[in-house]
Amino acid sequence: MVLDPFCGCGTAVHAAQKLGRKWIGIDITCLAIGLIERRLQDAFPGIEFEVHGTPKTLQDAYDLADRDKYQFQWWAAGAVGARPYAGKKKGADGGIDGILFFKSGARTTESAIISVKGGNNVGVGAVRDLHSVIEREKAAIGVLITAVLPSSAMRKEAAAVGLYDAGLEEKVPRLQMITLAELFQGKRPRIPLVDTSATFRTAAREDTNKARQKKLDL
Repeated sequence: MVLDPFCGCGTAVHAAQKLGRKWIGIDITCLAIGLIERRLQDAFPGIEFEVHGTPKTLQDAYDLADRDKYQFQWWAAGAVGARPYAGKKKGADGGIDGILFFKSGARTTESAIISVKGGNNVGVGAVRDLHSVIEREKAAIGVLITAVLPSSAMRKEAAAVGLYDAGLEEKVPRLQMITLAELFQGKRPRIPLVDTSATFRTAAREDTNKARQKKLDL
């Protein structure tokens, strides 16, 4: 059994999996856990493992938002496939908590901005702020993840931002809103052709049979 109590980017658990060892990895941040999950899934398609400590229920998410807003923002951004903005640093984020990239019908790479609001006092101002960030960053789409149900005024303001035409079969709202409850129900942003290789560094697929044979030869 390989134990890495500060597993960071997951190098040790990756190597353990490659060599057919049992392993346990521990890290304090939701960000690290999410990145390791993605790394292992890229390198070992079909891999199965258990994750403990990240929100599994709506109440877990509320608790994390109350305890640590940065961890909550990183977790929520990762839940919709985005990477944390500005290299996961705490502090001023310019209204951007996460970002992901996608391909338009013209095969150009476009961006989607993620804004996360874990408090109970979220109103139409949050929608207007995100709209401003979309325009400032020249992003195609903005996604507001909110702990509370959007008001009718928020929905009206979001609808007024208009639609994005990716040159595919359908147009999608330029400003979308998803509640935490909807996240746990499986709802995700309507974003065409998400480009995971541009959003994250993709781990190469491993040949575990070859790695295990090399271990035996040694």
